[in-house]
Amino acid sequence: MAAGDALPEREFASIRRTAILRHCKWDPQVGDQATLAPFPLVLGRATARELDVHAERLAAEASAAEQELLSDPELHALLAVPRALRKVLRRGLEIGWTPAAARVMRFDFHPTGSGWRLSEVNADVPGGFSEATEFTRLMAEHHPGLEPPRAPGPAWADAILASGPSREGATGVLLHATGFTEDLQVVSYLAQLLCARGARVRLAQPQHLSWRDGRAHVETDGRLEPVDFVVRFFQAEWLAGLPRRVEWKPLVAGGATPVANPGLAVLLESKRFPLTWDRLRTPLTTWRTLLPETREPRLDAWQTDPGWMLKSAYSNNGDDVLNRELSPPAEWRRGTRSFALARRHGLAQRRFDPLPIDTPWGAMHVCIGVYTVNGRAAGFYGRVSHGPIVDYRAADAAVLIGDGA
Repeated sequence: MAAGDALPEREFASIRRTAILRHCKWDPQVGDQATLAPFPLVLGRATARELDVHAERLAAEASAAEQELLSDPELHALLAVPRALRKVLRRGLEIGWTPAAARVMRFDFHPTGSGWRLSEVNADVPGGFSEATEFTRLMAEHHPGLEPPRAPGPAWADAILASGPSREGATGVLLHATGFTEDLQVVSYLAQLLCARGARVRLAQPQHLSWRDGRAHVETDGRLEPVDFVVRFFQAEWLAGLPRRVEWKPLVAGGATPVANPGLAVLLESKRFPLTWDRLRTPLTTWRTLLPETREPRLDAWQTDPGWMLKSAYSNNGDDVLNRELSPPAEWRRGTRSFALARRHGLAQRRFDPLPIDTPWGAMHVCIGVYTVNGRAAGFYGRVSHGPIVDYRAADAAVLIGDGA
């Protein structure tokens, strides 16, 4: 893997403008930090194949483990699944699980001196589709000799429509959380893809759904109309905090309308997933090889040990990720106090040292996300960060494929 040359400022400005105006990339800057890199990350073909194989094996093992987790409610508390969701998951054993319109995951890999290491799987509501599809395609057009990888956005849209009886004229609702631009841009981009394929979709929030005999309905011109699929870009753990009047439980169990991703994805989304491994029959060989050792967060032992990372079970975008050496002192003090109060919702993971690469922005740390759609590898999402913790301040970088890197 290597970083390519940065495009000239005027040339890149055109790409950036197109990503914003046509492809729903509405957060191209966070504070003073640009979130689109003017240079690509280049993977050799063998490396790209290696990451694809890793992701597909991880997805297959995770899917097998998920079936075991569903049948063992005792493990749901170990995963720190919110209590209200645990009740619905137990109910699913009796009334059945809501079917999946598609299952999409993103596995995040980091280069180290001993090969690629996995930091987490985004199994619930992974993002980055426009950046990994459209921004990457635009960058590839300006780099002769390099190719874009598979496009995850179209793969996701095709899988959603394939779940129903008919692609043409299918109707759907795309759920998102208000107040989060990054979530709105994901569902807006997906809406473009679905509409281009003949579907009719609406953007909504969970409170806008009504369920009749397990079928999802949404109000249209004063009448409740059934829909063919629901896309849930609303984090599963947030469902448990919604008011009682909101009918969110069929997104998990008892629903007949396919949901992407169904709410049971909350099980694999938990960063405490490794704590269940010794109680499962699934070997999880690839997971054990690529994911660092994970344990309960015994703060009395690891508060002073920089060899461990502290994470919360449902952290996102690198938030609630702490390390004594890497985290700012004030952030470390606040975070460890929070972990002490909610220890059963956290974990400790052995720290690995990612290798920085030389880029036009200087030495940068890299995270390569590999999407799987229904278990098949479906493209890459690149991010670069000045620090080893890749969080919301990281910049998106197009991942292109070449004969060598």
